[in-house]
Amino acid sequence: MKSFNYVINDELGIHARPAGLLAKEVKNFASEITLVKGDKRVSAKGVMGIMTLNVKKGDTVTVEANGSDEDSAISSLESFFKGNL
Repeated sequence: MKSFNYVINDELGIHARPAGLLAKEVKNFASEITLVKGDKRVSAKGVMGIMTLNVKKGDTVTVEANGSDEDSAISSLESFFKGNL
């Protein structure tokens, strides 16, 4: 399993638009991608799951990838977060 932590910089946090973009990006990978905030863990493949984390600006989330393409998934998702959140 590979993971990284990221502090959300977007003024609105992870709202509907970036949640949709994130879910779309995650579907490019075979690995199981999980978002963690505090004690909550959700699959990043579904917009509604992502939204239930209620991530605001300044919150730290952990992105975990577990599977055959976890290295490329983490690399791509780190770039996604830096560019969109």
